[in-house]
Amino acid sequence: MQKVIPLKRFGQNYLHDKNIIEKIIHELNPQADDIIVEIGPGLGAITEFIYGKTKNFFVVEIDKRVIAELKRKFSELQIISADFLKINTSDFIIPGKKKIRVVGNIPYNRTASIMFKIIRESGWIKDAVFMVQYEVAKRITASKGTKDYGILTVLLNYFADVKFCFKVSHNVFHPVPNVNSAVVHIKLKNLKITTEEREIMINMVKACFGNRRKTLKNSLSNSIFKELNFSGIGIDLSKRAEQLEAEDFVKLTKYARNQRPD
Repeated sequence: MQKVIPLKRFGQNYLHDKNIIEKIIHELNPQADDIIVEIGPGLGAITEFIYGKTKNFFVVEIDKRVIAELKRKFSELQIISADFLKINTSDFIIPGKKKIRVVGNIPYNRTASIMFKIIRESGWIKDAVFMVQYEVAKRITASKGTKDYGILTVLLNYFADVKFCFKVSHNVFHPVPNVNSAVVHIKLKNLKITTEEREIMINMVKACFGNRRKTLKNSLSNSIFKELNFSGIGIDLSKRAEQLEAEDFVKLTKYARNQRPD
């Protein structure tokens, strides 16, 4: 095979350290009856350690240059040549089987978009084990009131149990990125929430953090919720978003939903 040069537009940094890969697989702990979807397998570094452990293994790869090599290495691998953000994870569900499990060394320039997709489609997803930028891992496991506490922190910790697994040196990738990485394990909760409530919650958190230095009152008045009156909600609107607990955002979401019954 002709040498594949990682492309910046796909955010590609190929992982080549087998010790790190084995730690990822240990955290994933694939079982024979699992439905596993790997995002961006590249040349198959992680794929190799999952292939054969379950018959219900799919990889989603946007880079068409590596498809032939993946087929050569893993003859029975189920390959979807597509952008993960543009597919429906529900399509992987097999009648009578469990929810799907997701794994991947995901592109750092698309991390937020992939996280939002996981949240939006959590009804079909059991968990996800991701390699992400170290700074992102710190943000999604941050404490209230800190500078790292933000949109992904609130949403992921409401919709899932998030575990910081381990830090990864930038030296185990090709090309070597300028930042370190970390592996996180996201276990989605079985919440009783409608699709509409989920979307309002996502938009509410985004609105509150939209102007991070401003108070909730000012942030909401400059958002898609500007027509709503939050004065009777029982939350101090002079606070900033980083001072709120996840349940405060749930309260804001329900309050907004009740004012917009249509």
